[in-house]
Amino acid sequence: MANQGSGARINPAGVAEDAPPVGRIVLVAATAALGGFLFGFDTAVINGAVGAIRDWSHVGDALLGFSVASALLGSAVGAWFAGPLANQYGRIPVMQVAAVLFFISGIGAGLPWDIWSLTFFRLVGGLAVGAASVIAPAYIAEVSPAEMRGRLGSLQQMAIVVGIFAALLTDYALAAAAGGASGKLWFGLEAWRWMFISEALPALIYGVFAGLIPESPRYLVAKQRLKEAAHVLERFVSRRPPPEVKIAEIQQSMQSESVQSLNDLKGPFLGLLPVVWVGILLSVFQQFVGINVIFYYSSVLWQAVGFTEANSLAITVITSVTNILTTLIAIVLVDRIGRRPLLLVGSLGMAASLGTMAYVFAAAPTPVADAAPVLTDAQGIVAIIAANLYVVFFGMSWGPVVWVLLGEMFNNRIRAYALAVAAAAQWVANFVVSQTFPALASAGLGFAYGIYAAMALLSFVFVVRYVQETRGRELEDMA
Repeated sequence: MANQGSGARINPAGVAEDAPPVGRIVLVAATAALGGFLFGFDTAVINGAVGAIRDWSHVGDALLGFSVASALLGSAVGAWFAGPLANQYGRIPVMQVAAVLFFISGIGAGLPWDIWSLTFFRLVGGLAVGAASVIAPAYIAEVSPAEMRGRLGSLQQMAIVVGIFAALLTDYALAAAAGGASGKLWFGLEAWRWMFISEALPALIYGVFAGLIPESPRYLVAKQRLKEAAHVLERFVSRRPPPEVKIAEIQQSMQSESVQSLNDLKGPFLGLLPVVWVGILLSVFQQFVGINVIFYYSSVLWQAVGFTEANSLAITVITSVTNILTTLIAIVLVDRIGRRPLLLVGSLGMAASLGTMAYVFAAAPTPVADAAPVLTDAQGIVAIIAANLYVVFFGMSWGPVVWVLLGEMFNNRIRAYALAVAAAAQWVANFVVSQTFPALASAGLGFAYGIYAAMALLSFVFVVRYVQETRGRELEDMA
């Protein structure tokens, strides 16, 4: 029975309950993170279909590459517009729109009539990925108690890596059932088409569940829906301080008497606020250390240096599982030791492992002039260990922690817009890395991985100088 004379509730054991049940908060955050699952699934599902699409479309490498990369360009656009739309219409409607776009993309990419229609539907999927990359971390940060925000924010990265793994597993299962990605399955459709269509089911689940979770209390306060905001704060965030006090703090931090816009991001340093530049550079460094080279090109890469196709696929699966397991490390540690220590350890670990890979590839013998190096048995073992250690250090640090920071480092007034700009920068950086790797690899794999190692070292310096710790701070206290 509740104690009516107190701001806290008393449970049967006589202990004050100042926070809502953890299970309820986790379920709400996990629902928002379903967008991250679809984010990972959509970006990875293309891997198993590329060869079959080339055979089906009869197009050259340039057009095929553009079709594959169109999702990344769509993601940058989706991220850019998601923030303003979330401020105007709410976080939940943006999630639901993203779910619809994921659904349309899955069905459309599975039933294209030519390469241009496939490109269009991949672009639609990219819009959804970009929106999900903005709205999930923002929403999770806004509904999470400060003491749990890091762990709950890490659910976004966990969902992404699980989505990547699910896409790879789905591709493998469908190709195996059909005897290859070009083989026929149900209704006479090739397996590669079903790879895309399989995205429709999680998209449908995401759309339904997004309609069952509460709107962000920060958005509700901004729209003067104070009674609803108080209910969400008490039910999902915290009962201390009382909702009316928290609402007053949110109002003050938002300066809600003026209209929010991209102009709020303007500042003295190259036209933007310093904190916005920190967010942009966090996003860029997350990509410039080369992580998506591992996930986009790893199978081809391992085959190029002498591994069989079967062994290359096995290494890729092991790497994907490693990424999932190490994200769990971040979830455990991010609220205990903080964001900056994890980023610093991750930067040094990535620099060392990438540097090792650069050395091994540079030192490997090249039997035929202008061909890829072929690793000796010893070099192959070292390269595999270094590659997986690289994923370990990324997965426990820059993978999840950047999403946590982007969700919480901006104040209430600029969060949606600043996160949109930072996420758009991330997708542009992803596109740049993905498109430049083949040329860098042609110049030498040692050279390519040497550049990524240098980026990891620069990321260490950047964190030391410019990234502030946010562990345990309320969103209303952010500068």
